[in-house]
Amino acid sequence: MGTSHGGHHHHGLHAASTPSLNRTAWLATLHCLTGCVIGEVLGMVIGTALGWGNWETVALAVVLAFFFGYALTMVPLIKTGLPIRQVVGLALAADTASITIMEIVDNAIMLVIPGAMDAGLGNWLFWASLVVALAIAAVAAFPVNRYLIGRGMGHAVVHAQHH
Repeated sequence: MGTSHGGHHHHGLHAASTPSLNRTAWLATLHCLTGCVIGEVLGMVIGTALGWGNWETVALAVVLAFFFGYALTMVPLIKTGLPIRQVVGLALAADTASITIMEIVDNAIMLVIPGAMDAGLGNWLFWASLVVALAIAAVAAFPVNRYLIGRGMGHAVVHAQHH
């Protein structure tokens, strides 16, 4: 098109519906990361507040990460009027691999950083460790999201429903 704006001046349907594979994969990764962050923080806060051990707290955080990850995908799909069975199937297809990778990486890092799980919610070590763990988890999930989307799977199946 001969401009140096990299296509940013195109706000039409075609430009909006064909983002690059890397951009789509990164947005999908951030989407999953959002659900993981909500679930992880909530799980860690609840587990710590109740005085649970590391494994119980991690288990709750993982369950909540999957719950919120799937919910963030399902709510917009439900609003489109799709049947709930189809919405659930799309969310499972879109998010399972990404959330699984993020949760394995995130929780493994939290468990291996000395003192991170025992630091408590008022300690900077806990929060710094969680931020680092989640950032590394997102980097780990990106190539999987990219691979799946590039083959019409993962978040690609959800994006197809929005058009």
